[in-house]
Amino acid sequence: AVFFIMAGFSAFQSAALCSQKDGPYSPLMPAGTGYVTSRSCAHDPSSRTQQPIVTGTAVLGLKYKDGVMLAADTLGSYGTLARYRDVRRLEKIGDNTILGGSGDLSDFQTVFKYVKELTTYDNAHDDGCSLTPKDIHQYLGRVMYNRRNKFDPLWNEVIVAGYRDGKPYLGVVDLIGTMYEDEVVATGFGNYVCLPLLRKAGTDLSKDEARKVLEDCMRVLFYRNCKSSTKIQIASVTAAGVEIGEPFDVSTYWGYEGFKHTEYHGIKK
Repeated sequence: AVFFIMAGFSAFQSAALCSQKDGPYSPLMPAGTGYVTSRSCAHDPSSRTQQPIVTGTAVLGLKYKDGVMLAADTLGSYGTLARYRDVRRLEKIGDNTILGGSGDLSDFQTVFKYVKELTTYDNAHDDGCSLTPKDIHQYLGRVMYNRRNKFDPLWNEVIVAGYRDGKPYLGVVDLIGTMYEDEVVATGFGNYVCLPLLRKAGTDLSKDEARKVLEDCMRVLFYRNCKSSTKIQIASVTAAGVEIGEPFDVSTYWGYEGFKHTEYHGIKK
């Protein structure tokens, strides 16, 4: 009897240690999240995040006459489910820098925490010097590359926008540490549908013109990307400092002939 009791307890203990994880096409997860059902046991080898979970889509940035402007929507997608409608992905760093991030939202929070800790440490020296936008961009490149080498990347593309010593700064770093600077930038799906529009608009723009270009790009992104939202946020950084606006809705129009597709429903034009 003692043997059977001990055997039963051992089986119960094993079941407790090996819990079912929802992990592609689990019935407990929203369609399209890309998870496979698997078991997680205490004696399994350590693993890393294999894909982002709750994500934000494209962030757009361009230089204009007086500074740099960024735009992003406020949707947090759980797979293809539009789960969180008011996620802010444009963050102020110091007096002259803005971070904008796409990809996994929890990882972007981690990136923001790293940068805040860095700036706090720098400010504690009270030596009259402060980190420039380029410093922060270079730092994030090293962080991303370091995490990539550990096979545990932070699943983000991050835009660093700033204005320092009379010069605008705009750079991007991705999850494997690839870095570059440019006059106009985009992350995620925005690279495919918005970057050509930004390049066409150029950078010889007033603040109002730059804002209109970004609104038009975010509208096109909403038309073409199922993980975008009409609720967007725009931020700018100039010699006067950082300004991050409140989210607002961009207008849309669905009466275009190309959106009707009546021939697909057996009705000829």
